[in-house]
Amino acid sequence: MSRSIVRQSKFRHVFGQGVKAEQGYDDIRVSKVTWDSSFCAVNPKFLAVIVESSGGGAFLVLPLSKTGRVDKNYPLVIGHSGPVLDIDWCPHDDNILASCSEDCTAMVWQIPDHALTRPLSDPVVVLEGHSKRVGIVTWHPTARNILLTAGSDNLIIIWNVGTGEPLISMDDHPDLIYSISWNRNGSLFCTTCKDRRLRVCDPRKREVVAERLAPHEGIRPMRAIFTRDGNIFTTGFTRMSQRELGLWDPTNFEEPIALLELDTSNGVLLPYYDADANMVYLCGKGDSSVRYFEITEEPPYVHYLNTFSSKEPQRGMGFMPKRGVDVSKCEIA
Repeated sequence: MSRSIVRQSKFRHVFGQGVKAEQGYDDIRVSKVTWDSSFCAVNPKFLAVIVESSGGGAFLVLPLSKTGRVDKNYPLVIGHSGPVLDIDWCPHDDNILASCSEDCTAMVWQIPDHALTRPLSDPVVVLEGHSKRVGIVTWHPTARNILLTAGSDNLIIIWNVGTGEPLISMDDHPDLIYSISWNRNGSLFCTTCKDRRLRVCDPRKREVVAERLAPHEGIRPMRAIFTRDGNIFTTGFTRMSQRELGLWDPTNFEEPIALLELDTSNGVLLPYYDADANMVYLCGKGDSSVRYFEITEEPPYVHYLNTFSSKEPQRGMGFMPKRGVDVSKCEIA
């Protein structure tokens, strides 16, 4: 009897916890660029944050062990001649970080294990191939030294970082690309674009293998990520500018698996997916909450779990790889 009332789930009681003041970082001047990226990235060793800098672009790399107030003169990573728009840690090497910028380049950096003592200005490799600003940079999940960049020239380039050569470039997008997400093994990636289409691309064939016009009817930016079973989770807006979530099967794009209206707000929802728990965390710029949902195989497919609320509105979010969570405290994300 009771089973039909309460859904069985290991993650129904997941809750968020803010850190104590002394475990946080103070006095970081986060970048004021209006680009919709997460502005920070984290791995088991370091936290990287894009910061305000006069003349050019810079970001800050702090060891996770060194918390507290950040010195005003703390050395930055400087190398871009325009504001930095996106950063991403390499999944295979915790000391390698990629960044991209309004100066039309992407750069790959080797961060030393000890804290920086002077500004780092020499990247390992500079990737030049875009004619306009580069807004998205993301590493391949399984192959080493493979990096994908996307720019405002509507071009997607996949690079071999070891040689600095472009391997594949795709120009199937007629307009600005909002987001790109690899699937679990890196054989496909999905993109959302300003022309309101959701596309699934096969980089080896260099073609779009599936697409769907307007998974969300609103004209505001959309985001899409692959789930572990190959479905695509999207966030967007309805025609009435309400925020909306969707779950789609790329082999059958006609009907959504699930479509869920959330609330009315301007911030684009940035989804972060945890493949082990099959959970999605949503944070919006300017929101002061993080909502999380569980994706299951039985209806209604996307289950709302809970919301973590904080006093301060958030500017960005970084998602720690599973190797960096504290299992002894039952941390899952």
